[in-house]
Amino acid sequence: MRRTASGGLGADMSSGLKPKIIKDIKVDVDKCTGCRACEMACSAFHAVPKYSSINPSKARIRVIVDELRDVYVPVRAGDCAHAECNGRELYIINGKQYDECAFCRVSCPSRDLFKEPDSGLPLKCDMCEDDPPLTEPMCVQVCPHDALTYEEREEEATEEEETREEMEIGLEALAKKFGLQKVMDAVARMSTSKKG
Repeated sequence: MRRTASGGLGADMSSGLKPKIIKDIKVDVDKCTGCRACEMACSAFHAVPKYSSINPSKARIRVIVDELRDVYVPVRAGDCAHAECNGRELYIINGKQYDECAFCRVSCPSRDLFKEPDSGLPLKCDMCEDDPPLTEPMCVQVCPHDALTYEEREEEATEEEETREEMEIGLEALAKKFGLQKVMDAVARMSTSKKG
């Protein structure tokens, strides 16, 4: 990164790599009331067809709740792990003990969070990517207490960075669950039916 004439950060064009845009949602747990509007909006946005239903179990954000102690923590779905993690740490918040899994963003075999309830496929927050693009993800737009804020920043891209496309990750998960041949047969049937 380099400084621009205005003092801001700009892309370093000498390397020939485009800057990487990092999108993030910051969570202010002190402002979260546990209303779960973020879960509702996320599940409606990702419904098929879009906005046709609300099912919080299909949301890519979940509010971890301890109502007795008035603690609410929105957690977004992250990457998929095919195995459980080895280490588990304990956190004490307002005198109550939580294990690390409570705040983990990973879809893994040890729990049902962030898995599509019908297929079991892992869910991942996609920042509500759409065409035309939204100015902010739906969860941020609907949060009535501004507990969620959207930010974008530029980082210098490196040649080693390799991002897997969402479709590739989904196909891999389907192949692991149903077998590669069944997935290939289903795609062949779909392509045949589109032609006819």
